[in-house]
Amino acid sequence: MAQLTIAGIDIGSSTIKIAIAELIEGSDQKSAGLHLLGSLVHPTEGMQKGVVSNVDDVVATLSSALEKAERLIGVPLTRANITIGFPQLFMQSSRGLVAVSKVNGEIKSEDVDRVVEAAQTITTPPNYEMLHVLPRTFAVDGQAGVIDPVGMVGTRLEVDAEIIYAPTSHMRNLTKALYRTGCEIDDVVFSALAGAEAMLDKRARDVGSVLINIGFSTTSLIVFEDGNVLHAAVLPVGSNHVTGDIAIGLRTSLDVAERIKREHGTALVDRTSKRDEVSWEDVGDMQNTGTFSKRSVAEIIEARVEELFEMVDKELKKMDRSGMLPGGAILCGGGAFLDGIADVAKRVLKLPAALAMMPPSGIEGAEDVRGLEMAQVLGLLLWSSRAQGGSTGGWGKGLATMVGSFQKKPMELIGKLRDMLPW
Repeated sequence: MAQLTIAGIDIGSSTIKIAIAELIEGSDQKSAGLHLLGSLVHPTEGMQKGVVSNVDDVVATLSSALEKAERLIGVPLTRANITIGFPQLFMQSSRGLVAVSKVNGEIKSEDVDRVVEAAQTITTPPNYEMLHVLPRTFAVDGQAGVIDPVGMVGTRLEVDAEIIYAPTSHMRNLTKALYRTGCEIDDVVFSALAGAEAMLDKRARDVGSVLINIGFSTTSLIVFEDGNVLHAAVLPVGSNHVTGDIAIGLRTSLDVAERIKREHGTALVDRTSKRDEVSWEDVGDMQNTGTFSKRSVAEIIEARVEELFEMVDKELKKMDRSGMLPGGAILCGGGAFLDGIADVAKRVLKLPAALAMMPPSGIEGAEDVRGLEMAQVLGLLLWSSRAQGGSTGGWGKGLATMVGSFQKKPMELIGKLRDMLPW
């Protein structure tokens, strides 16, 4: 049996998450498997709201994290897949049309490649690059709603696709930082798309669901319906904004505010009482004396969390899907640990809401990885596995396999960047 080591890196504003797995290829796809070799979380320096603010700091922290990962698995880590989640990322619909090449009219995979290439011939906004081209549905001789046209007979093939764009400068800065560590990049994946690979099963994607990843300073979301990506966005609000609100409201330091949020915070005011008091000494604040009210903390948290989900609902209203996703909202990311946050999501979005189930299925040895902040990097491993042709359950063929050959432009950009570097 052939074995292949794959690595995923999620470079966030507060932490770098790395996961390494071994893809064991059997005699057929059904016998292939993905086994987790190790994972780690490392503090980040030089990132703000998902964007590089200091290249040297990012290189230093990446180098330190990669060194720890190499010690963890015992072999050099020379290649990896990475996620990105810039707030400036956006999505646009496109349509492609080609004539079927075979004389007998049978549609081949080459025809699918050509029609998706045709969907990319729209004008790219200045200073942006195509990150993903995601086919939604195909049409054969006007017959719409075709999911997989390969093997069908026709003369004209059309596709409706969604294109995700990322800022060129942000892509270059992030990839440059990783290349300076000596690590090559195999693929670049939108963070919420990677998270969906792990957190949303086929049924959730078919009936309609939204995955909401609450990070340190940004929140990414992706909406699925009928198995296709309907919408994607990155919001400039994250868990650190809750911490900042507590620090301002209680007039304390950010470190103490973070501790208060984790140990005494809830997103539901109704779960607290006016008589619930906490000593400042108990949370490590020696500058303040006496006590503070847990109810006042809950009021601060609930207001910010409501604002976040109102922003999510605004995105859903753009597609007329506000309160109209039977699969509901699935929450992940480090900011999803807050007590009562799913209840607030349920109330504001008017949808079923729940925390993502960790660890995801399809990865052996991931039983001990339960933190919601690891959802995206574990999903990146599943994405990479399916792009390699492995089968780890869930999607079957997998969106990663479907769009793997359609991500040429960002990889061309990365290749050009590597050629520009002086080392």
